[in-house]
Amino acid sequence: MGIHYDYKSTKGNKLMEKQAKRERKLAEKKAKRLAKEGPKKVENKTPTLDPNKPISLDFLTNPNKE
Repeated sequence: MGIHYDYKSTKGNKLMEKQAKRERKLAEKKAKRLAKEGPKKVENKTPTLDPNKPISLDFLTNPNKE
């Protein structure tokens, strides 16, 4: 009768321990993945078009849009 008597009284604690263990494992996996990838690189966005400038055919067809 001892197992059944303790089950309900310790069920909440066991569930909390399982949840903590699960979260700890996920945090470790995330940290490992981030360490493997390295720091994120920020890409520069292309500048937006100036609304005051007209768009010419040369601007649209020029392969060197620097």
